[in-house]
Amino acid sequence: MFSSYTTNAQNLFFSLYAGESNYSGDLQEKRFTFTQAHPAGGVGLLYELNPKMLIRGDFTFGKISAEDKYGTKNKKRNLNFVSNIYEYSIAFEYVLFDLYRYRVSPYIYTGIALFDFNPYAKTDNGNYILLAELSTEGEGFIPGRDEYKLRQFSIPIAGGIQWAINDNKRLGFVVGFRKTFTDYLDDVSTTYVDELELVAHKGQRAANIAYRGDELPNGAPYPAAGTQRGSPESKDWYYFAGLTFRIRINPSRREIRMRYDVNRSKKARVDCPKVY
Repeated sequence: MFSSYTTNAQNLFFSLYAGESNYSGDLQEKRFTFTQAHPAGGVGLLYELNPKMLIRGDFTFGKISAEDKYGTKNKKRNLNFVSNIYEYSIAFEYVLFDLYRYRVSPYIYTGIALFDFNPYAKTDNGNYILLAELSTEGEGFIPGRDEYKLRQFSIPIAGGIQWAINDNKRLGFVVGFRKTFTDYLDDVSTTYVDELELVAHKGQRAANIAYRGDELPNGAPYPAAGTQRGSPESKDWYYFAGLTFRIRINPSRREIRMRYDVNRSKKARVDCPKVY
């Protein structure tokens, strides 16, 4: 007896994601942490090429933020930021074990994503100020410092565990990092520009937001031009972690039919021994 798989089920899954979002950058001292994380969610579609390989398209949204006052190294800088993240991605997913044969399997995926962000800062009176338009590090008027784009590409690098509830439903846990090509998710990257030059180009409010250490008791005045403000050596990252649920669209029963192969059975037949 030999088995062959036949199925009339659709190869398309609808997925939901719920979890948390966070980032790694100049205002967050740890690479991966749930400190200052925010709720996140998403939806997606997956096309099953075979039991182990899928093509997926996702929309994921979340929020990232950080404040120097919660860290230990840059309290005197006293900066903060908040930004929403809206991500559209397409990726290739690989499942280690066939979930039609096994209940649990690790999986990974990677691809390319387009995301929108727009950092803003919270003032003492509760107002919010968009940071990109203030050019707090001289973007747009200091040579070599271009204005940063608020829509950029990233590379998703993700993995986790999936559990097959049945052939049509799967529950999972995922951690997904996004490598970006910008150091301005938090509007902090390099050095302070001259205060008077910043005021001349963007106004006093820009200088007030670029350095906020003077808002603290006994805080120092605005630093000299060229003083380190951020770390340009490494780009910022953002990431998601949480639970996923996927369900097959228009599910039909997946069947395993047993078939008797006449040709193979003849080859496998054992005859009686010959008499010599």
